[in-house]
Amino acid sequence: MIKNYIKTAYRSLTKNKTYSFLNIFGLAVGIACAALIFLWVEDEVHFDAVNIKKDRLYMAEENQQYDTYVFTESSTPGLMGPSMQAELPGIANTCRTSEGTESLLFAQGDKSVFASGKYVEASIFSMFTLPFVQGNPASALSQLHSLVITQKTAEKFFGTDKDVLGKTIRVDNKQDYVVTGVLKDIPANSSMQFEWLMPFKIFWDRSPWLTSWGNQSLTTYVELKPGISPATVNKQLYNYIQKRIPAALGHVFLFSMNDWHLRDDFKDGKMTGGGQIEYVHLFTLIAWIILFIACINFMNLSTARSEKRAREVGVRKVLGAGKNLLVLQFIGEAMFMAFIATIVAVIIVILTLPAFNMLVQKQLTLGFGNPTHILGLLAITVICGLVAGSYPSFYLSSFNPVSVLKGVKLKTGGAAFIRQGLVVMQFGVSIVLIISTVIVYQQIQHVKSRQLGFNKDNIIEMDLQGKMGTEYSVIKQDLLNTGTVTNVALADHVLLYGGNNTSNLTWDSKPAGSKVLISQRYITPEFMETMGIKILEGRNLTVADTARPIRMLITQSLEKLMGKGSAIGKRIHGEQDTTSGVVVGVVNDYVYGNIYGRTPDPVMFYSAPPANETMMYIHIKPNGDLEKTLAAIQGVMKKDNPAYPFDYRFVDDQFNQMFSTEMLVSQLSRVFATLAIIISCLGLFGLAAYTAERRTKEIGIRKVLGASVSGLASLLSRDFLRLVIISCLAAFPTAYWLMTKWLKTYDYRIDISWWVFAIAGLTAIVIAIATVSFQSIKAAIANPVKSLRSE
Repeated sequence: MIKNYIKTAYRSLTKNKTYSFLNIFGLAVGIACAALIFLWVEDEVHFDAVNIKKDRLYMAEENQQYDTYVFTESSTPGLMGPSMQAELPGIANTCRTSEGTESLLFAQGDKSVFASGKYVEASIFSMFTLPFVQGNPASALSQLHSLVITQKTAEKFFGTDKDVLGKTIRVDNKQDYVVTGVLKDIPANSSMQFEWLMPFKIFWDRSPWLTSWGNQSLTTYVELKPGISPATVNKQLYNYIQKRIPAALGHVFLFSMNDWHLRDDFKDGKMTGGGQIEYVHLFTLIAWIILFIACINFMNLSTARSEKRAREVGVRKVLGAGKNLLVLQFIGEAMFMAFIATIVAVIIVILTLPAFNMLVQKQLTLGFGNPTHILGLLAITVICGLVAGSYPSFYLSSFNPVSVLKGVKLKTGGAAFIRQGLVVMQFGVSIVLIISTVIVYQQIQHVKSRQLGFNKDNIIEMDLQGKMGTEYSVIKQDLLNTGTVTNVALADHVLLYGGNNTSNLTWDSKPAGSKVLISQRYITPEFMETMGIKILEGRNLTVADTARPIRMLITQSLEKLMGKGSAIGKRIHGEQDTTSGVVVGVVNDYVYGNIYGRTPDPVMFYSAPPANETMMYIHIKPNGDLEKTLAAIQGVMKKDNPAYPFDYRFVDDQFNQMFSTEMLVSQLSRVFATLAIIISCLGLFGLAAYTAERRTKEIGIRKVLGASVSGLASLLSRDFLRLVIISCLAAFPTAYWLMTKWLKTYDYRIDISWWVFAIAGLTAIVIAIATVSFQSIKAAIANPVKSLRSE
């Protein structure tokens, strides 16, 4: 029976080649698009899946209550990890690590490269799944100057040499470290990324402030015992810090590894359920929608060709074929075409996957050795075959054989109405995607072009390495002497992010009990001019302002908090002399950290010796030859800091990187909108061809009676144009509701303009007219004698 179905399907496919091509290609594009999205979704939802203990691993986080909001951060006190493990019976293990990653210079032989990593406790190897290729996890970090590296890092230093245990690498031109372990390379879809690991004791010994419960400067990971509820442990942790420091603001809770990547969005101390998971849901929905649009094409073209197969159905019914048998036959044909479409889709995916990987910044593979991928493709094939073939099969099998064989014209009003509804759905979805793409792009450009309060262009940022701090004045002068640099400054934190912050500052007019989070930055006096931050009142800092009482600059938002009038001359009191002093100047607010926030948090600046800073900022001349400028700066660094290679980044590139997720959404939306339009146009093209073919004799008569080509083309296009206009009317409110909801997730956002809908509607109309016009004009210019000859 299956063999007969395949033969029948093959005959039907070859008999109507144009329509078969449109059906198969439309389905193939839909399946290929869905397959690419599902590969991306699979990678996202399996983030950190390599960790065997994933369900029991947590990160300790804090909710800190301030005057107007709750701030959630992952920084924790240095003493908290061991204390929790000793006091709370539900905790199996803890691991303290340095925050983020640190880039250090590694030298081995004549090779000298920067590599990023973390300082960690040895318990990391028993908590996280980090397979050793060489070495013993139990002793890998037992010695102070031991070093664990990944396979790729080992290849950087030692090439093809496989046995690297016991070899030494000089770190930061100061200390030799012994390689005690080599780890299997970390998967790209893992939250913990590093090239090297060093003993936590190194970081502890150089950071004496970590012994204070009031200092949050570490990341603490927690492993719960099997069967222990995190809610139970969270109750014990709520006032854990307050037991040591009663005035502490932070309440500790455990944040599950299952949520680190997908659900990391917090608002006022609570998980919003948002984050990357929203885009996973969004693009999964889009994948199914595009598949459905492709299936709609199949339905439309199959029902449109119903009259061509009416006699076949009539003959089969006369010969004894029942309705159920015919339904199975037509669904079998749809399944056969879906199977061919899947094969074509796999070819499309193979050809486009490299470009898709570049777009999403991943290394996705089809993975035919993965049974899940094979089953997924088969499932998509079956679903498409059933959905696409369901309505046509029931419709075709319902024909009355007597009426068909007598030549009675079939009543196709219901089928025509359904076809029209499906076309409206197709173009409605396409228009929603067009509008969404435009609004996402507008929102990104809106934030990118906002007034930041500083100059991000023509600024080079460098980590302070070697003599760059101690020889700062010499390096600065040499850079200025190149003629390509306008200014140089140092700072202790990256400009675009938060830096150190505190709430333990007071001033005379501060209300009792008020808690305000204030960022603190140490800079050299040239920083303001280098970064283009304007001094609105008072004066700039000087080198002498490090003397007690220290002088400081503050931003406008902090001046407003300090009460009416100028803040110049007012005193700010901190817990230590290093944070207490007198305000000598007020600078403009600038945007940092949350780039989508409306009001920047207050900042205060202190003058500090160059040797205490960590970052160098170089303002280069605009419109200069960039290649020559970089060569000149590199020459200075090579002369004044020869032990370290020239490593730099542009601030505007860092700024653009802050929109990576939104840019991905924008690009994918643009691709999916284009594909949806293409698939919809394939169906529209087929329907237009069918309509023109069906009305051939009518067109011939009209031409004989004097109708013009333009008039005939307009006549044939009018019905399709009406459907697209209906699509617009349905799509506009849907798109407005969806995009308004999306924009509400950003404090700094655009207002949706009416012209976006007008452009999307006109685009859809123009595309539809262009698609239909080819067939309309072709039919209109045909020789009427040929079309009427059979009469």
